[in-house]
Amino acid sequence: MDLIVDHIYGGSRKGNASDDPLPQLIGVDNGAGFRHLGKRPGINTLKLLALKANFNDPDWPDHLDTESGLFTYYGDNKTVRGIHDTPRQGNQMLRNLFDARHSSTSFGHFPVILLFGGTGQYRDVRFLGLAVPGAQNLGPDDDLVAIWRAKGPDNVRFQNYKSVFTILNVPVVTREWLNDVKAGNAASSHHAPKPWLEWLSGRKYSPLYAPHSIDIRSKEQQLPQAEEDRKILSLVHNKYRENPFGFEAAAVEIARLFMPDIGTCEITRPWRDGGRDAVGAYRIGTGRSAIEVEFALEAKCYTPWGKGVGVKELSRLLSRLRHRQFGILVTTSHLAPQAYTELKEDKHPVVVISGGDIASTLKKQVGPFELIDKWLNSL
Repeated sequence: MDLIVDHIYGGSRKGNASDDPLPQLIGVDNGAGFRHLGKRPGINTLKLLALKANFNDPDWPDHLDTESGLFTYYGDNKTVRGIHDTPRQGNQMLRNLFDARHSSTSFGHFPVILLFGGTGQYRDVRFLGLAVPGAQNLGPDDDLVAIWRAKGPDNVRFQNYKSVFTILNVPVVTREWLNDVKAGNAASSHHAPKPWLEWLSGRKYSPLYAPHSIDIRSKEQQLPQAEEDRKILSLVHNKYRENPFGFEAAAVEIARLFMPDIGTCEITRPWRDGGRDAVGAYRIGTGRSAIEVEFALEAKCYTPWGKGVGVKELSRLLSRLRHRQFGILVTTSHLAPQAYTELKEDKHPVVVISGGDIASTLKKQVGPFELIDKWLNSL
């Protein structure tokens, strides 16, 4: 059976570890963590590596960006121990993969990396694609990073890896090539996909881009669903619901977390209707070749699960956009369906940072609930 991108592969329904479809599908074991064929953790002795993403862990939020073809994956040190002291040597394998990716020495062999994601149904898996470590625009300080976490009542600190992979433009991984991979002939096989061979020989990245069509997020998609995220959003709303001017300053800082290349940004004077905008510049490019694009920001501290930001409020922001400016709307609620439809269909240049975006960004960039509370108090 071939592996087809986004196809779901089901296992049995016995209610135990034997339900896992990966052993039968690609020949790896049914243990937790990193699955492999060949001797670990060395690059030259590994034939195949299967990584299964957990999209339900708020502390380790694996993420697939279909538009860029990049996949963020967290290592297997999720408890208090040394970063490489994991039972299945997963983090050691990660480090070896990325060391080899940045090595100046060309390699004729590299383990084939297959990404899978859980579906929430028994132990069924979705094939996410054929991956290689790193990305064309990421250097050795960016694609594999050791991050800190704290755990337990004593907040004991430990490290784990955050890694970035590129999913190659290979819609189907054939069974013929998988058989050659198992036999140790991945690179010499005439079944090997061209994008993988090009990466192997010259580090050329050919990502699987999947741009969205007109994407109109529903109210549910714009608001947090997980209990922890709902709690974070309620914290922000409760802190500023009686202080809309204070939320303007908070919205600017939230936008900076969401869009790190924002440069200068200043709150403007209050308007007659009680609202208050910010204007700033977004930096595109690096060094002396960089340019700055101006933007206007509107912040609305609305009840998270209320009626949302409507056409009138959106029109107010659009009317203030000057030539070559774009807009940023930051709201603790959501953009109402009619307003969102008009925004997308008319292709207005506005970034919508909704309540769900606020919660996920704060959790990712600031930390757990207690740290977010302190961060908001410091603004």
